[in-house]
Amino acid sequence: MRLLIINGPNLNLIGQRENEIYGNQSFDDYFEDLNARSSADLSYFQSNVEGELINALQKSDHDGIIMNAGGYTHTSVALRDCIKAIKVPVVEVHISNITAREEFRHTSLLSPVVEGCIFGFGLVSYELAVDYFLKK
Repeated sequence: MRLLIINGPNLNLIGQRENEIYGNQSFDDYFEDLNARSSADLSYFQSNVEGELINALQKSDHDGIIMNAGGYTHTSVALRDCIKAIKVPVVEVHISNITAREEFRHTSLLSPVVEGCIFGFGLVSYELAVDYFLKK
């Protein structure tokens, strides 16, 4: 099974920013460990640019996509429309519990058009999404 993990803006700073929320491990280190332990063929893409995230979604020929759109989760109609239009199933993930944070983070524009949502389990949220696709 081929899965693509897509991270949005500022997620390249995991391990460097707000460690009380995001932890102190870089995503690159986490991804390397996850990839070594997983039976899935994992790929990773990160961008701070909305259009590049849309291009990655549209170009994907993977069996599934695990997406943490970061702040775009709450603002991007364009990402929502793209996810709705593509055939590859998408699972939305977040490291933090977005419903326990600022009120503006409580609404995800993506949730209604993704296959499922996993949030609040730290970086393990990604692993839970991988497990979902493997068991699906």
